[in-house]
Amino acid sequence: MTERQAELLLGEGRHPDADRIEAELLEAGDDPVKARRATVLGRPIEHIKGPHIESPWLAMDLVFRAPSTAQSAWALVDDETRRVLELCQDIARDKTLARLEESVAQIRWGSGGKHRAPVKDGLIIAVFRHYESRAGKPLLHDHAVVSIKARRPDGKWGNVSTDDLLDNIVAAGTLYTLTFMEEVSARLGWAWEPREVTPGRRPVMEIAGIDQRLIGWQSTRRQQIADALPVLMANYEETQGHPPGERAAYALDQQAADRTRPPKRKEARSLSELRERWRDSAIRAFGACTVYRLAERARAAAAAVWARVRPAVDVALAAVDTVAVVYVMRGAFKRRHLLAEARRHLAYVLRGRPHQPGLDEQIVQAAIDDYTRPAGRRMMTADLRALYPRDTEDQAVLRPLTRNRSAPPYERARLAAGALTARVHAVRRADRLSSRALPHTVALPAAPTSRLRPDRADRKVGRDQEQATDVAAVEQTRRVFEAAAQRTVWPLEAFYFHDDFERLESMEAAPAIRAD
Repeated sequence: MTERQAELLLGEGRHPDADRIEAELLEAGDDPVKARRATVLGRPIEHIKGPHIESPWLAMDLVFRAPSTAQSAWALVDDETRRVLELCQDIARDKTLARLEESVAQIRWGSGGKHRAPVKDGLIIAVFRHYESRAGKPLLHDHAVVSIKARRPDGKWGNVSTDDLLDNIVAAGTLYTLTFMEEVSARLGWAWEPREVTPGRRPVMEIAGIDQRLIGWQSTRRQQIADALPVLMANYEETQGHPPGERAAYALDQQAADRTRPPKRKEARSLSELRERWRDSAIRAFGACTVYRLAERARAAAAAVWARVRPAVDVALAAVDTVAVVYVMRGAFKRRHLLAEARRHLAYVLRGRPHQPGLDEQIVQAAIDDYTRPAGRRMMTADLRALYPRDTEDQAVLRPLTRNRSAPPYERARLAAGALTARVHAVRRADRLSSRALPHTVALPAAPTSRLRPDRADRKVGRDQEQATDVAAVEQTRRVFEAAAQRTVWPLEAFYFHDDFERLESMEAAPAIRAD
C-alpha cells in the first residue's frame, strides 16, 4: 500500500484506488459527485459526522511492544540474534492479528448495527515498525493500523464493530506476549521469570538472566512518570476525599504520561547508528561484560529455570486459579476476562515452553463449566459453592480475603487462589489415601478434562448457613494454606502472573498491545 492509498483508505474512508476509479468514471462521462461517491466504502464521512462527533473514526492503531528485557537484548546483542528477536516479534504480532480477525472481528450493518457477520475477506491492516522511544531509548514496537472498513457477506462495504475489537484487546495482548515468549524460548533457548513492578500488582514476565539494571536504562519514561504521579495522587485525594482505586490510579498514570511526554525527534537515524549509540551508552553505564555476555547469561539462567519448572499444565488447577483471580479482581466477568487470565497462567507455568494449541480455551471452558454461575444476562461470576464445598474447613478463607479492601486487589486475588489451590491438593491427597483414581493431572500435549466437580448435595447448602469466622481464625487458616501450598508441586508463588497489556485493566507495566 502506498502513502496515497493509505491516506485514501485510513484518512478518507475511500477505496485505496479511488483516484484511478474516479478518473475512469469521469472520463466515461459520469457526474463528478456520482464518480466520487462510487469510491466511498460504506457510508460517506459526512454522513457519519454528528453534533457530538468531532471526526469520524476510520481506523484503530494497535501497538505491539515486547517486554523490557527483550527490548534491551534486541538493542545490545549481535545482529543475528537481533534479527531472531525481530522475527519473534513478527510471528507474535501476526498470530495475534489473525486471531482477532478470525475470532473477534465482525462487520455490522442495519439500524443500530443489528446485523452482524464475520468479515468476508479479512481485515485491512497497515503495519509499520518503530525502533526507539521519544526519549531516544530502544523500543522495538509495531503499529498495526486496522481499517474499520471491510466487506459484508453480500460483497458490500461496511464498518467493523470497533466495540468488539476494543473489548478483546486485553485478551489479545496476553496472546501476543505468550506467543512472543514461546518464540524467543524456542529460537534462542531463553527462559522467562516474573518481575514485580509495583508491590501488590501483577508481575510482568522478563527474560531470565538479563541484568535488571538494563530495564531502568531502557525505560527512562517510567521514572519520569513516577516522578509526576505524587502530585496527581495528592490532588485526587484532596478532591475526592479518598485514595484512588485501581482504575483511577491507572487513569492518573496516563495523565502523568501525557504531561511528561517529550516531543518526537525530527531527524532520522539508521538502526545501525542507533544500536551503536545504545551499546556505547550501556557499556559506559554497566561495563562491557554486562553487554557482551548478555546472551550467554540468558542461556545459563534458562537452564536453571527449566530445571525447576515442569513442562506440563494442570487444567483443573489452572481453571480454579483463573476463576479465583478474575472473581476477586472483577466480581462479574465475561469469557474474554477468563481467557486473558488463562493465558497469563500459561505464561507463568511454562516460562516460554510451547503450549498445546487450544489449551487456553480448554482452561476457560473448564472454569466456566465447573466454577461459574450466571450473573445477569451477559455476565458470569464465581460459583463459591463449587469452589468451596460446605464440608471443607477452608470455607472461611475466601470471603474475608476478598472483602479486605485495604489490600490491593491482585494481592487478595493471589491469596484466594493460593487457598483454593491448597484445597485442591488436599482433596487429591485424600483421593490417593483412599486408593481412588486420580484423573486430574494433564501433561502436554495430552487433552485434559475438567474434574473436581463438587457433589450436588454440597451445592444446595445456602450461603446463609456459613459459619462466621473472626479475623484471627482467618489469618491462621491463611498461614496454614500458604504453608501447605509451599509443600506441593505448584507452590503459592506459581500464581503470580504476567499482565502484559492492559490499557483497560492493568495498572502497572506498559502494555504489550494498546489501542491508540
